[in-house]
Amino acid sequence: MEFYRILLLVLLACLPCQRARAQDAPNVLFLICDDLNCDLACYGHPLVKSPSIDQLAKRGVRFENAYCQYPLCGPSRASFMTGLYPDQTLVRRNTIYIREHLPSVQTVSQMFRASGYTATRIGKIYHYNVPKHIGTSGHDDPYSWDFTINPRGRDKTDEELIFSLQPGQYGGTLSWLAADGTDEEQTDGIAATEAVALLKQHAKSGERFFLAVGLYRPHTPFVAPKKYFQMYPTAKIDVPQVPEGYLDTLPAAARSSVTRKKNQLNLSDELSRQAIQAYYASITFADAQVGRILAALEATGLDENTIVIFTSDHGYHMGEHGHWQKTTLFENAARVPLIIAGPGTGAVGQSSTAPAEMIDFYPTLAELCGLAAPKYVSGVSLAPVLKDPTATPRRSALTQYANGYSIRTPRFRYTEWGEDGAGGSELYDHKSDSVEMVNLAGDAKHADIAAELSALLRERVASARTRPEGLEQIIFENRRRVR
Repeated sequence: MEFYRILLLVLLACLPCQRARAQDAPNVLFLICDDLNCDLACYGHPLVKSPSIDQLAKRGVRFENAYCQYPLCGPSRASFMTGLYPDQTLVRRNTIYIREHLPSVQTVSQMFRASGYTATRIGKIYHYNVPKHIGTSGHDDPYSWDFTINPRGRDKTDEELIFSLQPGQYGGTLSWLAADGTDEEQTDGIAATEAVALLKQHAKSGERFFLAVGLYRPHTPFVAPKKYFQMYPTAKIDVPQVPEGYLDTLPAAARSSVTRKKNQLNLSDELSRQAIQAYYASITFADAQVGRILAALEATGLDENTIVIFTSDHGYHMGEHGHWQKTTLFENAARVPLIIAGPGTGAVGQSSTAPAEMIDFYPTLAELCGLAAPKYVSGVSLAPVLKDPTATPRRSALTQYANGYSIRTPRFRYTEWGEDGAGGSELYDHKSDSVEMVNLAGDAKHADIAAELSALLRERVASARTRPEGLEQIIFENRRRVR
């Protein structure tokens, strides 16, 4: 690893000066955690400690209502990296390379490369099987980057020490380890170290850069040094409760989404507390690595001309609705943290309730950096919100999973399963039910709002299915190419 890091720094130092000395053009630092929900202090969580992310929020704009387009790693990442909906990328499951379906797509980092930026990936940006692919390129898109770094730490080496509900299985089930050793020995600690070194190099060379750092935590297995576990005594942890008969209030597809992990149903109170403790510990560990990177950004003076985006690929359930992990159309899985700071951010330290989607990252960064995003990009720029938090570039946020689609408006969440709602619907009023436990879809008093939101949802779905203009789409059926 050390050899490749030194080689990368040497190559960067040798890049021709035309690749980059335009101090008036902002750089981009894209920071993303894996499977992180909004359990952060700056989002109002009473227990989780996230001082680094909280500090970033104080110098940027925090989005209260940002949503992924698909609550699963691969589809979400393919979506925000291309600015397209999953029905446009055709990536609706993991282990797919983006160019299997869109061979000529220009990803957001490619746009920056074409404009003279040096684009580097550290860790997980596209899909990886975690922890299986740690230390490899996973399902990365090599056309997106000039350089890549694949850190591998002792969390991978110590896999046999990890507790799992299903012995030997880590990434798809609840699993955790209070690890020995230091932050810097962990995969994400190594990623932070590499990012710090690159920032120092960029500061010396003056080249413009798009640096994407993808941390693996808090994705399962929840691995963090023991000191982070000690911050969260299990006696202080609240376990979400689900009332008897709750599942009967859901359409069959929604019920299936929260019960599909059979070995994670009806966990004991002790196991539930341990799992939540491990998740919180992993969040605070990841926050510390974010802090190291942001400290280097400030120490080098690059913070004055670097746009920072912090986010996650989707949300996460920790017992809410009786479910653990992602892959639902509830707020817990669809909502993501989103903070944008740096040049173009006039509303420093403020928050916005404007609906935002992850496909909006692409056009937002393009506008802030004076670049032109491809016409087929489906997102809208959030730049107006960075200047005026009351601005609302979009009316709603769209998320899909399996055969369901859901929209979130400032007040309501409305979901339909099956084509045109043939599989049932859900309606939640966030004014009175922020945890989405009371389905109002069959309530006559809410029939008008349900009809209005149904029409809006179907309009949004039709738009999200529009074929990207000028892009070749390759469609497979039964593993055979049909278009």
